[in-house]
Amino acid sequence: MENSNSKLDPKSIKNILTLRYNPTKNSLIPKKTWKDFIEKPILNPVDFVEESIKSNIKHSIKNPRTKIAVALSSGVDSTLVLALLKKTYTTVPVSTISVRFAESVDESKYATKIAQKFDADHHVLYIENYLAELPKAISIIKQPFWDLHWYYIVKKAKTLSKFLVSGDGGDELFGGYTFRYEKFLSLVKINSSPLAKVKAYMQCHERDWVPDQQNLFGKRINFSWKEMYDYLLPYFDNSLHPLSQVFLADFNGKLLYNWIPLNTAFHRYFKVKSITPILSNNMISFATNIPIDMKYDKKRNVGKLILRQILQKYSLEKMLIKKKQGFSVNTLNLWKSHGYDLCDYYLSDARIIQDKWINKTWIQKHFHKNDLDIRYVNKFLGLLALEIWYRLFITKEMRSNTKLS
Repeated sequence: MENSNSKLDPKSIKNILTLRYNPTKNSLIPKKTWKDFIEKPILNPVDFVEESIKSNIKHSIKNPRTKIAVALSSGVDSTLVLALLKKTYTTVPVSTISVRFAESVDESKYATKIAQKFDADHHVLYIENYLAELPKAISIIKQPFWDLHWYYIVKKAKTLSKFLVSGDGGDELFGGYTFRYEKFLSLVKINSSPLAKVKAYMQCHERDWVPDQQNLFGKRINFSWKEMYDYLLPYFDNSLHPLSQVFLADFNGKLLYNWIPLNTAFHRYFKVKSITPILSNNMISFATNIPIDMKYDKKRNVGKLILRQILQKYSLEKMLIKKKQGFSVNTLNLWKSHGYDLCDYYLSDARIIQDKWINKTWIQKHFHKNDLDIRYVNKFLGLLALEIWYRLFITKEMRSNTKLS
């Protein structure tokens, strides 16, 4: 799944529709092994992280008079990089971007208050039909993903600046997926087998697959759960603490094979330079060795402890939204407003079914159910993305500027 004349790789389809990333591709930054996540004594971690972010900003932005765009979601990571950008260059002109999706939780009002505190020119993108420009976004990334909010953010940033600053990497490096950690720890014991921990990890990513996943695929794809487990086993077959194993798997998962390559493709297409201070090389080397209790408080189920300490230092944590979702669309409402009709149109005569990649019987079994479970909604949107990709790059019957409405 690389370019317009690529052959369809069965492994890519299985991986993307089950893991929501494709670990058979080359990653843009090096993978980590379990030895990279061995805990080491850390002195003054708060000072190191703050100075590292500031240093990366100085290295990336040479002219303090250059207008800078910042993706601002009102969460810990984006608020932190905005604050330290303004601490580094007090007079730099900043435009912030947040997103408001139709019939979804509106976090933009919190982002607006944060932007005002830093005298930023704030822009709120309202997206009514999240799927409208899916063909264009897929034509850029050349992979069949549907959850492509970054396309809209970089497209907007292009009109504001040559640079886009973001807090990417904060969740993976500093322990942001607290809802998954809590569930994972409840499912495993310290002496659980590697395979048991892999299965528990998959249970914490249950929206990426469906219970009858094996029936989703057509005759040209030989699906097995063992193949999926084998990708993850090296992360859990070692002497690390189970939660450090989760951090390792998270780093080598969606971060490496979804967020980074997809976001990079959008930046290159729109010619906007990405500035990700939390994902600098020295920050990655530092963060992977941080002891668990410096990242995650199990009793309070709170993560990103070091990043929060920096925000507390500048009296900023109280401005954050309490229950953060990030740039997140309400998938069920999207399904009801646009997703169902689009999937009905494109999947009723799907090329991926005709060519036996996807099982028609599975679609017929689930598609018209009332109150479809969100896991199946996600899967149908994934199939829609695969069908759009197929029509763009395999049958070549669709143009990238086609709008889905």
